[in-house]
Amino acid sequence: MAGLNKVVTSYEDAMAGLSDNMTIMVGGFGLCGIPEGLINQMVTMNTKGLTAISNNAGVDDFGLGLLLKHRQIDTMIASYVGENATFEQQMLSGELNVILTPQGTLAEKIRAGGAGIPAFFTATGYGTPIAENKETREINGHHYVLEPSLTADFALIRAWKADTMGNLVFRKTAANFNPMMATAGKITVVEVEHIVEPGELDPDHIHTPGIYVNRVIQGTFEKRIEQRTVQASA
Repeated sequence: MAGLNKVVTSYEDAMAGLSDNMTIMVGGFGLCGIPEGLINQMVTMNTKGLTAISNNAGVDDFGLGLLLKHRQIDTMIASYVGENATFEQQMLSGELNVILTPQGTLAEKIRAGGAGIPAFFTATGYGTPIAENKETREINGHHYVLEPSLTADFALIRAWKADTMGNLVFRKTAANFNPMMATAGKITVVEVEHIVEPGELDPDHIHTPGIYVNRVIQGTFEKRIEQRTVQASA
């Protein structure tokens, strides 16, 4: 990787600098749009004591579920526990510290972190355990909770296409949390399906500009389906 070329050719280079007790953001929604290879590299590195920010942790034996299986995550900031028995068991046993956050609030905490906004008021969670130990305020007759924004040491992102300068295009629902997380990491690493040369992406189609991206790696994706329901033909 040299100059404006942000492409790396190994997962070791992609994840260089990750160490114990760091905070990571991991894009995806369930198993849709997750950076599979980057997660597998963290398993290989056996990095411990991580704080992971992600909508949820997928399933037991794939994606972030692998980090939970190997006891690499100490704190999980997420909006959803379902579909992962290991996640549920570790949370109920107290082994894993889980900070459950309403999904829209989680998205806005990440977006605000990427925009340099330290905190914001939201009505969501007022009068519930979500608001405990947080500042509240009445504004124009309505009650709000002050939510701190979120940033991370590493943001691990999945995109459809990137050019070598790190400009990103996401595809359909695989975008989910990825674009906002890409702005909120001190180091943003992107695993992509296709890498093209500068000028090959239509500027109107770029979702995340390369200024936010530190490293890009070509990935190979299994693209599991979280649940498949079929009906026998008549």
